Amino acid sequence: MFIKGLAFGFILAATVGPMWVLCFRRTLASGALAGFVSGMGIAVADGLYGAVAAFGLTAVSGFLLEHRFWIGLVGAGFLIYLGVKALLARPAEMNSEKAEATGLVKAFLSTLGLTLTNPPTILAFAAIFAGLGLVSSADYVTAGWIVLGVFVGSAAWWIILAVAAGRLRGRVGPALTRAINVVSGVSILGFAAWQLVELARGSLL
Repeated sequence: MFIKGLAFGFILAATVGPMWVLCFRRTLASGALAGFVSGMGIAVADGLYGAVAAFGLTAVSGFLLEHRFWIGLVGAGFLIYLGVKALLARPAEMNSEKAEATGLVKAFLSTLGLTLTNPPTILAFAAIFAGLGLVSSADYVTAGWIVLGVFVGSAAWWIILAVAAGRLRGRVGPALTRAINVVSGVSILGFAAWQLVELARGSLL
């Protein structure tokens, strides 16, 4: 069960999405440590949502799903802010930012919050867990191993991404830096637009 959870957590984290783009750009801007800390925020959120699904915490999942519109709206708004910020960032800002303590805390909390502002993820966890046979036992110990596996798998991916992107830092010129900012900004704004469309569609159903 731990290995299954680990594989699921790793694949989930490796799937390209707004968090993937955000962590990659942060690593280039502020170094591998900033990217790693950002990834840990996502891994913790994945672990929390995995726990909700694995332990069958219906009260928690029910509350989040009931308020998913407003929670998702906050997340989409923050994605728009990050996308615009990336588009307006100057090439000189990349490779010059330092991963200070306060910056690391903000990096962790921002990715943790953004990942948690997608309540339907609980449904995805529950469905995939059931499909993989990860919830065939009601044993709390088994559920605990599943959640630990999801967290470790997710964390492993973010370590790999932070190290790989960190190696590129300092080797990226102004032109490529600008291109990365534009692609990152447009991608993040695209994910924000998609989330808003899904929220609007869900509110009409």
